[in-house]
Amino acid sequence: MKNGEIMKTGIKIAMMSLLTFSLVGCKDFLDTTPHDSISDKVVWNDIHTATLYLNGFYPYICLFENIKTGSKEMKEHIRKRKIMAVTLTGSFANFLLLVFKFIAGVLGHSSAMIADAVHSLSDFVTDIIVLLFINISSKPKDEGHDYGHGKYETLATTIIGIVLMCVGAGLFWDGANKIFGFYFRNEQLESPGKIALIAAIVSILVKEALYRLTLYVGKKENSQAVIANAWHHRSDAFSSVGTTLGIGGAILLGDNWRVLDPIAAVIVSILIVKVAFQLVVPAINDLLEKSLPGEVEDEILSIINETPEVRNPHNLCTRRIGNDFAIEVHIRVDGQITVSRAHELTKEIENKLRLKFGPTTHIILHVEPIKEKKDE
Repeated sequence: MKNGEIMKTGIKIAMMSLLTFSLVGCKDFLDTTPHDSISDKVVWNDIHTATLYLNGFYPYICLFENIKTGSKEMKEHIRKRKIMAVTLTGSFANFLLLVFKFIAGVLGHSSAMIADAVHSLSDFVTDIIVLLFINISSKPKDEGHDYGHGKYETLATTIIGIVLMCVGAGLFWDGANKIFGFYFRNEQLESPGKIALIAAIVSILVKEALYRLTLYVGKKENSQAVIANAWHHRSDAFSSVGTTLGIGGAILLGDNWRVLDPIAAVIVSILIVKVAFQLVVPAINDLLEKSLPGEVEDEILSIINETPEVRNPHNLCTRRIGNDFAIEVHIRVDGQITVSRAHELTKEIENKLRLKFGPTTHIILHVEPIKEKKDE
């Protein structure tokens, strides 16, 4: 016991001594001037020193952004998995609807339901296209593709739009032909069965749910092809609405109203073609290297002009490469500055542009000396 008490007393004395030393000496210890940093007075003494100090933070901001959200490769991997998951979900649902609609159309004697099944078949084919092209577009740049594979996704959007146009045109032709036969050739239309009506209602619910899910993922992951596929789901839902009205009217209103089925199909086909044009036109513009919108280009010039030593940004060229921007521009600086300083200025501008438009933005800056008035 005595040894234990002596040990406890010794520990107490040691702790009190350490505490006393800390209270007496910590002020001098903590007030030591650091030798690995610079004071605020030095940093903000002149604009050149402050600019150099702030420019040094841009790479760390980009690094922090990568740490916070994951590396570029990790982000692309997650993006690819999300796109694959939502596309596979839609593909599986489209396959089930495709089989169900064909069976319901045949058993229910509904040409509108069979046409709707053909539309679902186009959705299924579209899903396969998206899966193939997203897998290609997510690949990094290689020896044969210096700008990456982003254009494959734009190409997939174009194909989806063209498929939609063909489906819409086919539905329009089929419906118009039946309407003409009913009114001018006295052709009788078969009355659809209730199973066709049930299939149409189920299709509306499933396709609207797929539209909302796919559009959410497409916007969140900034994927043109997935957004295009979402609108394909919505167009299928519209088609099923028309089919439901046509089949329901033919069943409930009698023989003279069976023509509602092809009339609804014609209206829906026009909506489908309209959506197809909204997808195809922007995608073709991207494939043809159309410039970014004017407001985006104005924002680019505004960001460049934020750097005091840079003058007269000109020859701005912009375009899309898949989901990324490509920016090429000439800038003018004082001809007397060093090459190193000119390089620092270009890095500063590149970091600002990538902070705004994304880390994978392709940027080329051409530096020129400021022209004298007599040379202009």
